[in-house]
Amino acid sequence: MAGTLLAALCTVAVGALLVQAGGADGAGAVLADPVVWRTLRFTLWQAFWSTVLSVGLALPVAIAITRMADGPLRRAVLALFALPLALPQIVAVLGVVALYGQRGVVTGLAEQAGFDPPSIYGLTGILIAHVFFNLPLATRILHGALAVMPAEYERLSAQLGIGALARFRMIDWPAMRPAAAGAAALIFMLCVTSFAVVLILGGGPRATTLEVALYQALTFDFDIVRAVVLTLLQLAVTLAAVTLFALAGGSVEAGMTIAVDPSRRFAGNRTAGAVLGGALVLIAVLFVGAPFGAILASGMASDLANLMAQHRVQRAVLTSLGLGLCAAFLAVGLAYVLSRGAVALAAGRRFAGRPAIAETVLASAPSLILVVPPIVIAAGWFIALRTVTNVYAAAPYLVITINAAMAMPFAARLIHPAMLAAEARNGRLCAHLGLFGMARWRLVTWPVLRAPLVAALAFALALSLGDLGVIALFGSEQVQTMPYLIMQRMGAYRTQDAAGLALILMIMTMALMLAAEHFARRSQMIETEGNSQ
Repeated sequence: MAGTLLAALCTVAVGALLVQAGGADGAGAVLADPVVWRTLRFTLWQAFWSTVLSVGLALPVAIAITRMADGPLRRAVLALFALPLALPQIVAVLGVVALYGQRGVVTGLAEQAGFDPPSIYGLTGILIAHVFFNLPLATRILHGALAVMPAEYERLSAQLGIGALARFRMIDWPAMRPAAAGAAALIFMLCVTSFAVVLILGGGPRATTLEVALYQALTFDFDIVRAVVLTLLQLAVTLAAVTLFALAGGSVEAGMTIAVDPSRRFAGNRTAGAVLGGALVLIAVLFVGAPFGAILASGMASDLANLMAQHRVQRAVLTSLGLGLCAAFLAVGLAYVLSRGAVALAAGRRFAGRPAIAETVLASAPSLILVVPPIVIAAGWFIALRTVTNVYAAAPYLVITINAAMAMPFAARLIHPAMLAAEARNGRLCAHLGLFGMARWRLVTWPVLRAPLVAALAFALALSLGDLGVIALFGSEQVQTMPYLIMQRMGAYRTQDAAGLALILMIMTMALMLAAEHFARRSQMIETEGNSQ
């Protein structure tokens, strides 16, 4: 049932686009438009440089974090690097503008030093925002690859006096290379489908991606033919990015975890290396943490009391929570059902041998939804429903369903491993004791899955609260979420109101993110204790 819902969600959207494209007379004229191909080139160009900068900078930072002694400091750095994963893009963009905009703090310091920094609107701003999101992601992935490397490698390299460059070439890089390839392909895919960052920081037709051009074609020009062509081009680019990701040997789930890293038992004590590594980590922490501080400062400068007293703001908060909770529960429910089916098939083969095709499909189904970007699904359903019903009346249902589908891979990443470990540990014993149904759920399943289910729910809710791509198409005066209201206030040049709303939204999502990481850590501890028994 869960797989059928996901298949129908994507099939109807893509089918509507293909049908519309087949009957469109002006598709050839759109394809002949040089603006379309310029938009395609910019989409690929900004994704390429965002990937190069994010992964290139993450390599030394990941090595430096791995060299740090295991303790509260390193755990705090990794926790900070997990926060951008669920921070709404529109909130992060406001923080970037507050720092690097015309009146930004960093811009002011650069001008005082005699530099003339480029405008934040255009490729520069897009790259800064993308690196803010993806540098921490790449760092966590690369650090995870280094953290499982045998500690003896570090001891031997220290005893043999191997230099930093030789150590990187012979020890670090071989361990990180597969993870670096997977991280690069994942980040490229994320940047190709970036929407809010480019919508706000694009700076005009010369800095527009396919998704933003699609949004403009549907909302401003209502050019259905152009929207269909742009959507199909976006789908082709995304499929190419996913293929690149598969060829790179990456796993989509690698970027969908908020669990803490394995601890290192040994850290080098070379003074020069420790100082340089500490400086690198400090710079990365300042770069990632500064936008949070900027959002906090600009938000506190606004009239928060007056904002919270406004009826539209209260309604937007309630709408965001209502739609987000529905999407989160649906995402967790779908992830649970698919994981339950995959685990049952794994138990049937007693967790030995190669998994059957059905098991592989059920385990991979949550990640396969990422092949079709949410803006493509939203555009397909927009076109399919416009001749049948009032599109905006169906907005709540579409927002809930699409956001749930997009959050489901993250939920499955937390639920499936815990469920698999619990079944391997307790399944045969429960069958031997005749423990089934609600009795098994209450006595065995719920105590084990409580932490990952709560973590998945909190994480899915945080992602749904910050979504702008779907609500940007279906939002109206009747259905407004917090990101949609922030975008409206920014469009009306009410920047103080937008900053205050961004602070409120950031507090909501970060509280959920911290709760998700807390319960994910508890889940990991329970799983580790169970494996040791």
